[in-house]
Amino acid sequence: MALLKLSSAICSSAFALGVAPSLPHAASTSSRSLSWKRSSPFHGALPSTVSSPSGLPSSVVAPRASQATGVSAEAENLNEKYGTEGVKVQSGEGGLTKVVLSGRDGSEAEVYLYGGCVTSWKAAGGKDLLFVRPDAVFTGKKPISGGLPHCFPQFGPGVIQQHGFARNVTWDIASTQNDGGSPTLVLGLKPSDYSRSIWNYEFSVTFKIVLGEKKLTTEMVVENTDTKSFSFTTALHSYFRADVSKTSVTGLKGCKRLDKPYEDPANPVEGSEDRNVIEFPGFVDTMYMNTPNVLVLDNGLGEKLSIRNEGWTDAVLWNPYLTMEACYKDFVCVENAQLSPVELQPGQSWTAKQSLSL
Repeated sequence: MALLKLSSAICSSAFALGVAPSLPHAASTSSRSLSWKRSSPFHGALPSTVSSPSGLPSSVVAPRASQATGVSAEAENLNEKYGTEGVKVQSGEGGLTKVVLSGRDGSEAEVYLYGGCVTSWKAAGGKDLLFVRPDAVFTGKKPISGGLPHCFPQFGPGVIQQHGFARNVTWDIASTQNDGGSPTLVLGLKPSDYSRSIWNYEFSVTFKIVLGEKKLTTEMVVENTDTKSFSFTTALHSYFRADVSKTSVTGLKGCKRLDKPYEDPANPVEGSEDRNVIEFPGFVDTMYMNTPNVLVLDNGLGEKLSIRNEGWTDAVLWNPYLTMEACYKDFVCVENAQLSPVELQPGQSWTAKQSLSL
C-alpha cells in the first residue's frame, strides 16, 4: 500500500466539530485545522434529506418486492451470485437489500447495501450489541440511523453535506467468502454522477466485514484513483445498545478532547481527559484526538466490548440525552474516527480497521 500523507496535527487553538475535506474542484495543497461551524451541529438526528444539485441518485430507490415471495428480484439475483455458506442476500426492511452473515456458532450480523451499513451484530445466543434508533427509516431516501453508518468523505459539517454522502447511496457487493467458518462480505463504493456533483473526485472505497466467534471486524480502504490529490475525513458513527445510566468507557485518560456542552453547544471546550472511567450522566458530545488502540465499553447490560482499531487516529463519544428523548437511554455512540484530514496523492490509499469483541 502506498504511503499516505497526513495533514498537520490539530492546532491547539483550532479544535472543531466540523471538518472540511477537499473542495470539489481543487486539490488539497496545504494543511488544515478543524474549524467549528456554529450554524451546523456536530451531531444531531442523522439526517436530513439528501442535498445534491442533481437530486437523489437512482440507486436510492427501494427495489420492488416479488408478490409471490416478498423477496426482491435484485436480492434473489445477488444471492444466486454471491450467496455461500454463512452469507445470504435477502430483502430487508422497506424492501432494501441486506446481507446476513451467520456463524457456525450461532452468531449473526446484518449489513444493508444502502449506506453500506452494518445494522445488527449478535454473538451466539445473545442480544443485539448494536442499536438502530426507533426513528430510523428504510426508504432509501435518508441514511439509516443506527448500527455502523459511514461518514465519508467528510465527518461532521463542512464544505459538503453533513457527514458526506457514503451513507446516502447503495454500495455494491465486491465479494463474499467463508474462510475457516468466518463469513466475510466485501462492499465497494465508486464515484457516480451524484457523488461527483458533491465531491468531484475519482476514488475507490472498500469495506470488509468479517463475522467471527464473539467478534466483528471491519476494514475500510480508501484509494485515490484520480489524477489529482484529494483529502478527506471519515468515521464509523457506531451505535451500541446500552443502559445509559450504567454505561462507561475506559481508555481515554490523557487524550486531548473537545467537549460540546449541552448548555452552550456553540462554544466547545478544549481540554485533556482526566477520567479513567467516562460515564454518560447527561448530554455527551466529545471528540478525542490521538486515541489509543483499545477502548472498553461497558454497556450496562452485562457485556463489556473491546473496541480495537488500527489506522483510526481519533474517537468520538456521543449521547444526545433529552434532545432525543425517545431513545437516548438505550444507546451510546463510541466512534472510531479520522478527524484530521488525510491527503492522498494519485494511486495512494489509506486503511483503517476496527475489531469489536466480547
